[in-house]
Amino acid sequence: MPSMSICRRPQILPFLLTAIMRAPKLTIAAALCVLAALAGTLTYTGYLVVGVLADYLGTGRGAAGLLLAVLFARFPWVSNRKLRIVGLLPGPARRPVMASLLALCALHFLSQGDYVSAGFTGFAMAFLLFFPWLRRAVAGRMSSSVFGFAGKNAPQSTDDNVIEGEFREKKE
Repeated sequence: MPSMSICRRPQILPFLLTAIMRAPKLTIAAALCVLAALAGTLTYTGYLVVGVLADYLGTGRGAAGLLLAVLFARFPWVSNRKLRIVGLLPGPARRPVMASLLALCALHFLSQGDYVSAGFTGFAMAFLLFFPWLRRAVAGRMSSSVFGFAGKNAPQSTDDNVIEGEFREKKE
């Protein structure tokens, strides 16, 4: 059975660095293609959400888009010599409201039998829900590859092939 060396935490950064060093243009092109596909998918999903919201409210797409822009807008605000970000929705309520709008749109498209649009909104909802976990996982792996462990208790070794031992010298 082949070794799963790429899946181990400390070896991700060297893998990415060797991929970049061997074929930098190909790696950059692949990363840009993935980001462009993600941006296009989320933009089209936003277009679908605005259309469904306009349909339910009985307004045009422009008015529905402005309503969503006002609802999710965030502005810097200086209060008591501290910079804060304020908006209509508080921070903890933003993700559930977005997820509920995407779920409403997915159900709307499923009820009409439009499975492609439902797939786009379902993908956007999954990305919205799993993005914080994905960001923490990637950032944690990258920082542990670069900086190593800096805490008091070292983590247990994940490599089963390493035998750890403790040696002491005897005084003669």
